[in-house]
Amino acid sequence: MGNDELVSAADEVLNETGGIIHDTVENFHDIEQIVEEAIHEGTALGFAERLGIAAGIVAGQALLIWFIWFLFKKISVKIKSGAGHRIKPLTIRNFKILSAKQIVDVIIFLLRILKYLLTVFQLFITIPIVFSLFPATKDLASTIFGYVLNPLKNIMMGFVRYIPNLFTIIIILLITKYVLRALKFFANQIGKGKMVIPGFYADWAWPTYSILRVLLYAFTVAVVYPYLPGSESRIFQGVSVFVGIIFSLGSSSAIGNLVAGLVITYMRPFKIGDRIKIKDIIGYVVEKSPFVIRLRNNKNENITFPNLTVLNSDIINYNTSGEEEGLILHIKITMGYDVPWRDVYDVLIAAAVKTHFIEESPKPFVYQTGLEDFYADYELNVYTKEIEKITLTYSLLYQNIQDEFRNAGINMYAPHYFSGTVNPAVFPGISANNSEDISEKPKNNENGDKM
Repeated sequence: MGNDELVSAADEVLNETGGIIHDTVENFHDIEQIVEEAIHEGTALGFAERLGIAAGIVAGQALLIWFIWFLFKKISVKIKSGAGHRIKPLTIRNFKILSAKQIVDVIIFLLRILKYLLTVFQLFITIPIVFSLFPATKDLASTIFGYVLNPLKNIMMGFVRYIPNLFTIIIILLITKYVLRALKFFANQIGKGKMVIPGFYADWAWPTYSILRVLLYAFTVAVVYPYLPGSESRIFQGVSVFVGIIFSLGSSSAIGNLVAGLVITYMRPFKIGDRIKIKDIIGYVVEKSPFVIRLRNNKNENITFPNLTVLNSDIINYNTSGEEEGLILHIKITMGYDVPWRDVYDVLIAAAVKTHFIEESPKPFVYQTGLEDFYADYELNVYTKEIEKITLTYSLLYQNIQDEFRNAGINMYAPHYFSGTVNPAVFPGISANNSEDISEKPKNNENGDKM
């Protein structure tokens, strides 16, 4: 059946429907004929009688409207009283969609709309009937019916003409649905490692699926757009252009973060759970979204970075850095020249060996990094694979270093010399008046570069 046949069939249905309503209107003219016959028979209705009939009709409709409103009020009260007993919350897989009160509110709202529609329909029927009783207004009945019937007829005809386009849209949407299902299946298989594509990492599966889904949705909208009703209208096109301009102007930074998120995804600099450093902030990655990256530091503080900021920053990933031999932790200390460097080496190595979470192989090692005026700089380096316990490892290492120096009888203060007035409160063994004395001030020589 072609479009012309559908339109012809719809015309016939609408004509028959219009005929039925037209017959109803003609019934009002039958009343007029009865009145005219009554005139010939000498029992013609006067203006007062007609007015009385109209008043009766209005009173009857008013009573009916009151009854409908009263009935809806009783129903609403009964529904409200059943909330929590007969009406249960709407849940899907233990997730509450609507509470019982919200469901009741929706039902009450729909009942209120139905009540208003019935009231308007009664008025729509009553007014033409009343107008048909008076010769001066009898033609208004057909006119009022036409105001409603003609738009309804146009809407029905437009809907019938739109049926072929509607089927086209449904077919396009079904194709899109099953293509998305296929993409989701492959993403799930790749993400679980059941399907391996050379050069394509498993953690790319779901981001790639999300990208393809958005592109497929955009393509579907572009294909469906010409089949939408009013798509060729200038107003429709103008609104579309306006929305596009507003979206472009207001989402430049959002689009930038989205693109940066895609770049970060395929760069693979880190994954969820990795310990990383961004802009002097160290923490564990707890969320990767298309727009932001969230870290959680050792104080359980969440730090949010826009993807653009992450993309333009240096990123240190401690997990990937220590995947093979382990991550190197280092501590810098200073020691006076009166302590042989070999003794310092032995003490630091012994402290490292006794520390938990430090790898035995490769072995810890020490470097001399500088020779200052009064002391030498040393750096202890150890390997660890316990990335999530770096802070605890540092703390244990500091404790063992102090214990080993104390057990070896080595003072951890490096000498620092100065001349000038000495405060007896700080150095009680030195005279405050002996400003020419060269005094020795202890200096804590231990410092560390924590990651």
